[in-house]
Amino acid sequence: MSTEQVLHTPLTDLVGVRHPVVQTGMGWVAGPRLVVGTANAGGLGILASATMTFEELEKAIVEVKSRTDQPFGVNLRADAADAPSRCDLLIEYGVKVASFALAPKPELIARLKEHDIVVIPSVGLPKHAKKVAGWGADAVMIQGGEGGGHTGSVPTTLLLPTVLDAVDIPVIAAGGFFDGRGLAAALSYGAAGIGMGTRFLLTRDSAVPDSVKELYLSHDVNGTVVTDKVDGMPHRMLRTQLVEEIEESSRLKRLTPTLRRTLEFKRMSGMSWLDLARDGREMKKNQGRSLAQMTLAANTPMMLKAGLVEGDTGAGVLASGQVVGVLDDLPTCEALIDRIVAEAVTCLQRTQSYL
Repeated sequence: MSTEQVLHTPLTDLVGVRHPVVQTGMGWVAGPRLVVGTANAGGLGILASATMTFEELEKAIVEVKSRTDQPFGVNLRADAADAPSRCDLLIEYGVKVASFALAPKPELIARLKEHDIVVIPSVGLPKHAKKVAGWGADAVMIQGGEGGGHTGSVPTTLLLPTVLDAVDIPVIAAGGFFDGRGLAAALSYGAAGIGMGTRFLLTRDSAVPDSVKELYLSHDVNGTVVTDKVDGMPHRMLRTQLVEEIEESSRLKRLTPTLRRTLEFKRMSGMSWLDLARDGREMKKNQGRSLAQMTLAANTPMMLKAGLVEGDTGAGVLASGQVVGVLDDLPTCEALIDRIVAEAVTCLQRTQSYL
């Protein structure tokens, strides 16, 4: 077992984890191996279900439960056609946390809470935090613009205090965190803990190919770019030759590979054309995406899979936060969380001398 609990926050009390550190639900990355490593180290590991079929998600939950007795969570797409069925799966297996990339409907929150499942949506604005808090969400996660994957433009240092001012429920801060100094800073702001994606991707417990991890570690703080050319929404990823080519290409040149990858995603997910149409309708309703953007969105999972699972960096994109430029090692989840907590305690104790 890793470090005993030394930091008690609303997050550790709410979820029952030892440390206020969350491993975010990164598609193709946050599988059973990483989640188990995080959970056993005392953090909150979150399975990424958006890139799993229903059957794959059930198998992943069973595997995690067989390898740890610690709390863990599952990240769900609130706008997916089968979201209610996936929530039933969490209820059936007693998963502790349901996290959402978009706000789940009030009735879905209520159903999960009836079964003592902690509901943590991700939000990008104070008004969204107030909305889901009013619907009964137990906590929220915010991600500043420094974060990888889909991201906004407001930095964590500005987004976090505005959300903290807007709601009375625990707030988890993500975007730009990688060490104990960041955890101490977030707690000083009033956050209940931190969420990290890229830092957990670059651990020994991550199933991402070693060659891809080394590529990540070779980038500096200017090694990421935010583009909407991949799926129509702002997406922070490593600056690679493929991304540069996508950035410079015309919409027409991107159309054929986009349609091909959409077909690949349909085959991989087992979804019918009707399911894809329903998901697209929900995207349009909830996110205001155009038809072109929805087509690009179906393209993203296969491009991420090519890079993060198959190791084909020439055909895949690699989501990444800006922190990639300050990382230089591949620790285990246990070693990572232990040193983050120890450093945070040292920082918090040092600040007491200023009083």
